[in-house]
Parts: sequence; structure tokens; C-alpha cells
Amino acid sequence: MSQTSIDRPDTATVSPPPPSHAPPRHRWWILVVIGVAQLMVVLDATIVNIALPSAQKDLGFSDGDRQWVVTAYALAFGSLLLLGGRIADLFGRKITFLIGLVGFAGASALGGAAGSFEMLVAARAGQGLFGALLAPTALSLLTTTFTDPKERAKAFGVYGAIAGAGGAIGLLLGGVLTEHLDWRWTLYVNLVFAGAAFIGGALLLRRSVRDKTASLDIPGAVLVGGGLFSLVYGFANAESHDWSSPQTWGWLAAGAILLAAFTVWQTRSSHPLLPLRVLLDRNRGASFVAVLISGAGMFGVFLFLTYYLQQSLGYTPIQTGLAFLPMSGALMITATLATSVLVPRIGPKPVVPLGMGLAAVGMAWMTTLDLNSSYVTDVLPTLIVTGLGLGLVMPPAMALATEGVDIEHSGVASATVNAMQQVGGSIGTALLNTLATSAATDYLAGKDPRDPAVQAHSGLEAYSTAYWWSAVFFAVGLVISVVLYRRGVPEQNPDAVPVVHM
Repeated sequence: MSQTSIDRPDTATVSPPPPSHAPPRHRWWILVVIGVAQLMVVLDATIVNIALPSAQKDLGFSDGDRQWVVTAYALAFGSLLLLGGRIADLFGRKITFLIGLVGFAGASALGGAAGSFEMLVAARAGQGLFGALLAPTALSLLTTTFTDPKERAKAFGVYGAIAGAGGAIGLLLGGVLTEHLDWRWTLYVNLVFAGAAFIGGALLLRRSVRDKTASLDIPGAVLVGGGLFSLVYGFANAESHDWSSPQTWGWLAAGAILLAAFTVWQTRSSHPLLPLRVLLDRNRGASFVAVLISGAGMFGVFLFLTYYLQQSLGYTPIQTGLAFLPMSGALMITATLATSVLVPRIGPKPVVPLGMGLAAVGMAWMTTLDLNSSYVTDVLPTLIVTGLGLGLVMPPAMALATEGVDIEHSGVASATVNAMQQVGGSIGTALLNTLATSAATDYLAGKDPRDPAVQAHSGLEAYSTAYWWSAVFFAVGLVISVVLYRRGVPEQNPDAVPVVHM
């Protein structure tokens, strides 16, 4: 109900206050505040990637350790995302939003001032933790602020555009800050975003009524967080230990056991973190798997191609950021085509596997890149093909993740599919980095590691290995999506909260 439609007695001398469910008068300014916070969270998925070679040189950490700068953020963010939404319900959206902003800014400042690898990784994990508070709270604030269906559609359109463009903006901004200032400014810049959003949020957001029925599934959060960390740590350990080492398979086994225990616990908990009925639909299950696999492959592209462009071809950070833009453009083209034309007409079964196949071809094509490759004739085509493929996979899969979900569980479905992307990125990055560094070590065996040419070719061997395994990921995704997705056009649920890429 709008404020202009409130009935007022003629005899009243003072207008009664608007009901609590009336839309806020400054709701479009609130959208700006939420958008700034969302942009900050999304930027951090890519902005640090461009700065990572410079940070590695400055802090002196190894190739085996570099993946933790990426996975510490993604793992904390993905594993705590579901819990973050429940915390917002329990303690109030405004206070959770503001605490998330302060915490994210503090972790960013710590990372910018990091004097060691361990300090940087801890800061990145802190960013992920507070990002997991911010992202679902921002989505919830958007839903409760815009109650009119037409206004809500516009608001989600703006919010989704910010989320979609954030990765590309992060690549460019990361390049500019690293080249003209220092890699540390890719973290310090978050203080500007967080400060602006905090002031706006403190002034504009209403205090929400706490949901007294909300309950935190602490055992579930501990089990899923511990399980995911164990898997990632196990894959990462395979580089320094052997695959047969207890330091490797022991952690992997522990991760599998903890995740199995989490699944059992969710069937018994009175307030489960992830109600399993959300997963038990073929299209939704296929979508979660598709996002998980795409996250693993996509994070690998950004990490290893960044190193290839800067260390093998000698690109500057700005040139590296610009080099990725055609991939983002190709992704946006097929994303629009898939969600607005293809899936509504022919369904996901032919569309998503086609995207998986294109992404696999793009990744396999990248294995041909060498020290003499040209951007226009060699690098650019691989990026465009991969981007076209990802655009046919990610947006349709994320949209179908809430298919058939009632309004009560649409929020958890949205959070789950975004968590899948981050978790896939964490596991994929850890595994690919282990395989890549092992390939480089094997190449150096019996050769002079001080020879620059030998070092350069060992890097190419590492990157090529990562690309091949990413291609395998997408090939497996092709088979799974063919098997799981149902034929035909899926039914639309008009009550579902839109899924937004976080």
C-alpha cells in the first residue's frame, strides 16, 4: 500500500503514521545503498585476481600457496552464505547489514596492510565471512523494501545488472589500482564503498522487526563449513604431499564424512540450514551441479590466464583486465539469449549442455597458447568461445534453481545456488592449482630451474594442465546436464524470489 492511499478521517488534525508495511519513501536511494554494498562484494571475486601476481612477488609466497588468496574468500563466503541469511532474520536486517559493512571494511584494511601471506589469507577469509552476512541481507532488504511487483522487478533488474557487471568492473579496477597505485589498493578501495554504504544505510534503512521464530542451525553450519574446508585443504595438500599421503586423502575423507553428516543432520534438524527438499527436483539438482562445475572451471580461467598474460606474455595489470572484457561481453550476449529466448522456448536440456560443450572447447583451445601467442588471433578466440559457453550455462542454471520452490524456501534456494558457485570455485581452484604446480615441478625435473627459458616453459606446462582439467570439468558437466535436466519448457513460479548472482 502506498502512502497516498491511506484513509484519513476528515476530522483528524494530524495524519497517522504510515503502516509498517508501506514502502519506504526513500526506497530508490535505499536501492543505491544496497547496490553499492553488492558491488563491493562482487568486485572482490575478481579484483584481487589481477593483483595476485604483484602480491605474490611482494610477499614472496609460492605458486602452491597462491590459490589460498582466492579460495579463502570464496570458501568462507560460500560455506557461510546460508547462515548469513538466518542471522539477518534473527538479529534484524539493518543491524546485520551495517555490521557486515564494518566487518568487510575492517578485513579489507587488514588485507591491504598485510605484511605476510598468512595475514593476507586471514583477511580474505574475513572478507568472505562478512560478505556472507552482506549478500543475503542485501537481497532480503531489497525484497522487503520494494513491495510493489512492478517496482520490485525494476529493482531486481538494477541489482542483477550490478551483480553481473561487477566481475568485469573488478577486472578493470584491479588493473588500474595495481598498475598506478599498488596491489594493496585493490583491498583498500573497499573502505570507500563500505563507508558510503554505511552512511546511507544508517540514515535510510528502517529497523526491521526480529523474527522470533528464526533459529540458527549452528551444528549444520559447523559440519558444512568443516567439510568444505577439509575437501579444499586436502586438494591443496596434494601438491606438497603425494595423493597417497594421509595428509591428502585423510583430509579428503574427513571432508566427505563431515558433508555426509551434514546431510543426515539436515533431515533431523528442526530448523535446517538447507532443507533437502530444495535439492530433490531434477531441474534444480541439475542447476546446482551446473553452477558448481561452472564455478570450478571459471575461477580456474581467471586465475591461470591472469598469470599467463602477465608472466608469459608480459601484460600489465590494466592490459590483463582489458583482455578479459570480451569474455564478459560474450557471456552477457548468450546469457540474454538463453534466459529470454532459448530456455522459454525449448527448455534447458539442449541449452545448458551446449554451453558446457562450448566452454570445454574454449578451455581445450587455451592449451595451445604459448610464449609467442598473439592476443587477437590466439587468446581472444578462446575467451570468446568460453564466454559464449558460460553464458548458456550460468544464468539459465541460476534462474532454474528456484523452479517450483514455494515462497518460503525461495530465499534459501537463491542462497544455495550462489553458495554452489563459490564452493565450486574453491574446490576447483585448489585442485587445479595443485595439478598445475605438480606439472611445473615435473617439467623442471632434470633441468636447470635458473634458466629463464626453462622457467617460462614450466609455467606454460602448469597453465596448460589447468586448462585441460577445466575442459574435463565442463565435459563432465555436459554429460550430467544431459542426464538430469528434464525435457521441455519448465513451469514458472511467479512467487519465487529472483535469483541474483552474488
